[in-house]
Amino acid sequence: MNQEQSLVQKLGQNEYSVRLELQADYLAGVWARHAEELGYLEEGDLDEALTVASAVGDDRIQEQMQGYVVPDTFIHGTAEQRSRWFYKGYEVGNLAGWDTFSVSANNL
Repeated sequence: MNQEQSLVQKLGQNEYSVRLELQADYLAGVWARHAEELGYLEEGDLDEALTVASAVGDDRIQEQMQGYVVPDTFIHGTAEQRSRWFYKGYEVGNLAGWDTFSVSANNL
């Protein structure tokens, strides 16, 4: 059994997926920071990225699509988690805080 399979078994498929998605959000924030430093972002781009990250949270999507939320079925993270991890990556600007697998579920 490889390390990824072991983590999936330990966390469960959904939580593993959420942690992986939040890690991707963090990395997107790191990219945004570097894009800004290179002068590629325009005013309002960061706010727009945070709005989009929030809009694709499982809670928001489920509420829109079915009118109620089922947290046990989340595979991407909540709106708050997604925008927070994106912004964290943007603030830090490097890989120092990207390991979503080492934080407790309460700190996701």
